[in-house]
Amino acid sequence: MEYLLLLAGLAGLFFGGEALVRGSVGIAQRLAMPPLLIGLTVVGFGTSTPELLVSVDAALRGASDIALGNVVGSNIANILLIVGVSALIWPIRVSGDTLKRDTGVMMAAAIILVPIFAFGMMGRVAGGILFASLVAYLVFAYRQSRNAPVADESDLPVPARGLWLSLVWVIGGLVALMFGARFMVDGAVTIARTFGVSEAFIGLTVVAVGTSLPELATSLIAAFRKQSEIAIGNIVGSNIFNVLGILGLTAIIAPIPVASRFLTFDLPIMIAVSLVLTLLLRRQMLGRGIGIVMLVAYGGYVFAAQ
Repeated sequence: MEYLLLLAGLAGLFFGGEALVRGSVGIAQRLAMPPLLIGLTVVGFGTSTPELLVSVDAALRGASDIALGNVVGSNIANILLIVGVSALIWPIRVSGDTLKRDTGVMMAAAIILVPIFAFGMMGRVAGGILFASLVAYLVFAYRQSRNAPVADESDLPVPARGLWLSLVWVIGGLVALMFGARFMVDGAVTIARTFGVSEAFIGLTVVAVGTSLPELATSLIAAFRKQSEIAIGNIVGSNIFNVLGILGLTAIIAPIPVASRFLTFDLPIMIAVSLVLTLLLRRQMLGRGIGIVMLVAYGGYVFAAQ
């Protein structure tokens, strides 16, 4: 039964996230929002909604290891798994100062978690600081990019047509996400207790990969279209949203106890892979060889995380 719950949760998160993004983009376009702002806010928050709902639901029910593991594990999977697969499909080529700025923010967001985790409790003040940092980043990024070339709307997810249909997609997506998050947490907790596996490990692997499905789909589509900037930008942006937005909002709603393993093992790995990605992007190309190394490294992390 627990496996059915887990599968139902995965399906709900995937299809709910897709519906939410399509409906939200449709509404944003009807309101004449510029593509850049849609990408920074609507799509960014939309693809991170599964992580938010799972982490909040887990924190409210006392499964703090799943709440934290979901975010930390998602960031590790985003880099090693999703970037690795994307590089295998088509070598990733990037350029420009925007990506340097965003990778810098991604690194800063990861490092700021060290003193927060060291306290052993992520409270509402820490959550407020993280979320306020996200708002400041979005405002700064939008103002800095207003004079940049206009983004191609074909790079955005396919929107729902018509205002009312868009609203239906948004509502349906939210409902699917809420049920998906509940089923995912129920199934993960039951499996962890049945097999004596830690909730942290389940959160860092199964739940983390499951909630990263929207990012995986977006990056794979971009890779197949040979749109490297979108594929890598999606990952960097998602990692920033996960730390500043998801953990920030979750801690504001329900303070999260931090197990020692996150400070001594998982967070250092997240910082290390974030640094590796930042340095690799300075080369302006990630080939298939690097993609294979990333996938092998992710397999090693999953094995060690047990």
